[in-house]
Amino acid sequence: METPQPVVNRRPFCCTLKCFVKFLRLVVTVASMIFFIVGQAPEPYIVITGFEVTIIFCFLVLYTCGLDKIMRSFFWPLLDVINSMVTALCMLIVSVLALIPETSTKTILGGVFGFLTVTCTIADCALMCQKLRFHPRHSYKEKSTDVIGDRG
Repeated sequence: METPQPVVNRRPFCCTLKCFVKFLRLVVTVASMIFFIVGQAPEPYIVITGFEVTIIFCFLVLYTCGLDKIMRSFFWPLLDVINSMVTALCMLIVSVLALIPETSTKTILGGVFGFLTVTCTIADCALMCQKLRFHPRHSYKEKSTDVIGDRG
């Protein structure tokens, strides 16, 4: 006889701190991209920030619509952490390169907003690591208890 699982009422993603940090990360990255475009920065700066904006927007849509619970073939929090680490590294490099030469004020502002993006990305990565540490996927727990329960 199976015991009923307790119903957990979770807040929707749009009402969580993770959503706020991800949305802040999106806004700061868009601002950085706009400053790079207006300041006529080199194309790689614009392409990298545009790519990051696209990925952040896709993760926001994924979590807001609950697609991470429907598409269980990927472990989305781990992919999000890996994306955050790659984003932090790429945006750090772009921001440093934007601030080193004597460039326009708008390109420098794009680099400063790039550093803010790196800060938001590290905060987002820390929140996702906390989720991985304290709330792992339930299916792994169920599989491990089923294997132990089948032995007896």
